[in-house]
Amino acid sequence: MMEWEVVIGLEIHAQLATKTKIFSGAATQYGAEPNTQACAVDLGLPGVLPVLNKEAVRMAAKFGLAIGATVAERSVFARKNYFYPDLPKGYQISQFELPVVACGHLDIELEDGSTKRIGVTRAHLEEDAGKSLHEDFHGATGIDLNRAGTPLLEIVSEPDLRSAKEAVAYMKKIHSLVRYLEICDGNMQEGSFRCDANVSVMPKGSDTFGTRAEIKNLNSFRFVERAIEFEIERQIDLIEEGGKVVQETRLYDADKGETRSMRAKEEANDYRYFPDPDLLPLEIEPSFIEAVRATLPELPDAKKARFMEQYGLSAYDAGVLTASREMGDFYESLVEQAGGEAKQCANWMMGDLAASLNKENLEITESPVSAAMLAGMIKRILDNTISGKIAKDVFAAMWAGEGDADAVIEAKGLKQITDTGAIETLIDEILAANPEQVAAYRGGKDKLFGFFVGQAMKASKGKANPAQLNELLKAKLDG
Repeated sequence: MMEWEVVIGLEIHAQLATKTKIFSGAATQYGAEPNTQACAVDLGLPGVLPVLNKEAVRMAAKFGLAIGATVAERSVFARKNYFYPDLPKGYQISQFELPVVACGHLDIELEDGSTKRIGVTRAHLEEDAGKSLHEDFHGATGIDLNRAGTPLLEIVSEPDLRSAKEAVAYMKKIHSLVRYLEICDGNMQEGSFRCDANVSVMPKGSDTFGTRAEIKNLNSFRFVERAIEFEIERQIDLIEEGGKVVQETRLYDADKGETRSMRAKEEANDYRYFPDPDLLPLEIEPSFIEAVRATLPELPDAKKARFMEQYGLSAYDAGVLTASREMGDFYESLVEQAGGEAKQCANWMMGDLAASLNKENLEITESPVSAAMLAGMIKRILDNTISGKIAKDVFAAMWAGEGDADAVIEAKGLKQITDTGAIETLIDEILAANPEQVAAYRGGKDKLFGFFVGQAMKASKGKANPAQLNELLKAKLDG
C-alpha cells in the first residue's frame, strides 16, 4: 500500500472581547434575547454607515505582535458577497488582499518533546454573521442576528500541520495565547473560539499537495481531532479505491463521528471581493503599534521557561501551570504564601485542586479554595501539624466550604500526633496484641513491617506522624 502524508491548515475564528461590535455601538453580550442586540448598522439598513471599533484594531495588533508578525500600517476592508439567511446585508465585511496582521509564527510542542514552528499566514479582522436556529421551530428555521457584526479575528495558519494531534496542539496554543492577551475569552461552548480545518493527503515524498476539503465550525479540541482523523481516513480510502477527492466544504457530525458533504468549496472569486466603499483604508501609526507592544504581558512560552528556571519545575509541570494566565497567577501567589515550597505547591495544584475543578467543571478563578487557603494548608503539612494523608481530608473540607485549614483542623480534631511518648505507647500496644507477627518479623519476614505500620495508623486514626512512627516502630521491632 502507498504511504501517505497529511497536510492540514487551520482557520481559527477568535471573537474579540470588545464590549461593542466591530462597526456599530450594539452590545456583544452573550445570552441576550434573540434579535435584541442587532442595530440598524448590523442589519445594513439604508442610510447607515459602519464605523470601525478602535479597540478591535488594538486587539488585532496585540495578537500580531505576540506571534512575531508584521502589523500592517495600511490594511483594507472588503465586502465578501454571498447569500445566507443569517447574513442580513448580503455581504460580510472582512479583509482580503491586505490584512492587518501577516507573516507570524507559533511554536508547538510535539508528543516526543520536540518543538515545531507553525507559520501563521495572516490574521484579519471581520464581522460575524447571525445564527440560524433549527430547534423548536417545527420544520422552520429561526434567525437570531445578535451575533451579526460581532468582531472576529480570523487566524490562518500555513499548511504546516501534519497530523490531527499537531492541529490540536496548535489550536490549544492559540487558545492559550488569546486568553493570555485578554483579547478573547476562548469560550468554545458560546462560539467565541472555533475553527475550520483544511485537510488533504499526498503520497509520501511528494511536493504537490492533494485536493483539500474544508471541515467547518469545529468548536472543541476533541471534535477537531476526531473530524481530521476521520477525514484523513476517508480521503485515503477514496483515492486507494480509484476515486478522487473533490474540493468541498464538509460538516462534522459528532454523533456519528464522521464528516459529510455540505457544499462545493468556494474560491475567492466566488465571493466577488471588492474594497468596501463605506470604509476608508485602515492606517495604523507606528506610535500606536509601540503603545500596544508596551501592554504585552509575559507570554506563555516565556512564563513556562521562567517557571522551570525559577521554581525548578519539569517542562511538563511548568506547561500545565502556565496553560492559562489565571493558572500561572494562582501558582505564583500560592508559592509566595506557602513560603517558597514550589514542588509541593505544584503537586497540590495539579493533583487534588485540578481534579476537583475538573469534576465540577470550574475554572481556576472559580475555585472555592483560594491560593491563600491552600497555602495555609501546605504550611500545616510542613510544620507537622497534619500529615499529607490528613491534608486530603482538610482539602476536601475546605472545598466544601467548612473554612480555612486551621479552622478545619481544629473543628475535626485532625492535629497530628507528634508526641514521642504517645506514639511509643501506641506501638507497645500493637506489638503486645500481635505476638505471632512480631516473632515472624524477627524471624526474617521483613514485609510484615507494613502490617504494623497499618495497625498503628489505624489505632491513631491516621494522626500519628508517619516519619516518627516508622522510626520508633523499627527501633522497637529490631530491639
